Amino acid sequence: MLRFITAGESHGPALTTVIDGLPAGVPLDIELINRDLARRQKGFGRGGRMLIEQDKAEITAGVRFGQTMGSPVTLVIHNRDWENWQDRMAPAGSPCGPAVTAPRPGHADLTGVLKYDRQDVRDILERASARETAARVAAGAVMKQLLSAAGIQILAHVTNIGGVQAAAARPAFAALQAGVLASELSCFDTKAEAAMKAAILTAREQGDSLGGIFEVLAVGVLPGLGSHVQWDRRLDTKLAAALMSIQAIKGVEVGAGFAYAGLPGSKAHDEIYYDPARGYYRQTNNAGGLEGGMSNGETIVLRAVMKPIPTLMTPLASVDIVSKAPLQANTERSDVCAVTAAAVVGEAMAAIVLTEVLLEKFGNDNLPDLSAAISRYRQRLSGR
Repeated sequence: MLRFITAGESHGPALTTVIDGLPAGVPLDIELINRDLARRQKGFGRGGRMLIEQDKAEITAGVRFGQTMGSPVTLVIHNRDWENWQDRMAPAGSPCGPAVTAPRPGHADLTGVLKYDRQDVRDILERASARETAARVAAGAVMKQLLSAAGIQILAHVTNIGGVQAAAARPAFAALQAGVLASELSCFDTKAEAAMKAAILTAREQGDSLGGIFEVLAVGVLPGLGSHVQWDRRLDTKLAAALMSIQAIKGVEVGAGFAYAGLPGSKAHDEIYYDPARGYYRQTNNAGGLEGGMSNGETIVLRAVMKPIPTLMTPLASVDIVSKAPLQANTERSDVCAVTAAAVVGEAMAAIVLTEVLLEKFGNDNLPDLSAAISRYRQRLSGR
């Protein structure tokens, strides 16, 4: 079983990821991990923290001479801002500095202090912060290197910010990837990107924040990953849960998603064809590559909507958790818009889930056995 866990606080010494269940013999390039960490930090509308941190991963366990050994892989991302927070975030001693007592609407602040019986909101906000997603991106970058060996590629792009919608027709995967990497907002539509930037600048001037939508694509996925047999083995269940687990994500759809509500069955479903050279195929992909809880061989298409960030420079009304007096919510250094970063996290979470179901089906002892099992499966499918 593949599993991963992250640890660390936003202003603590470091973020840590431990990945258990990776096959032995997977080549890992640290630069590919750091490239995704850098992508997570970019984006028009990001805040001052991105000027401080230049995230780099350090592999501290599970890899020898550039290959996994089958033991847990551990990655550490040091927080450069820790030097400014050592007193306030010290693991020992007495509290230093004023407590944060003004919870932010839309954040984990208030519910967290009630659940865990804390007197300082910082005990909650430090872990609830989206800074934690750097650890997820590092894990996902590891998974993407394994998936690449199986012929699977994953890419996310931004389709909407603040109501500004990118063109519905996206280019082919390679062209889309080039456009995404060249864009400050990971949006291939340059005209829409310009309008998105204008909306972000307006929000910044008003002390406000913006949300949006990103789309995750996975190409080269074999049919038959996941299962229809139990609810928790369905691939759509796992992918939707993974995207919903990202901070500030409030909705997920697969393929046509909510547009299905306006389609009759005759227009909704992807008709099946067969060609001796191609095998079974579909000319449309409303299902988003998932049918009956399983991958069907088409491109997997997922979308997630991110709400506006709850930390506002023009704060909303709140209540002091100690005095119960009305006041303005706490303000932390924050972004105006982080949808671009969330898209990279979405890539990572999709990669983690697809790696999980790939290893579940084909085994996880070592890469040669995994590759051989995938090859045998492809051969069997080619005879159907």
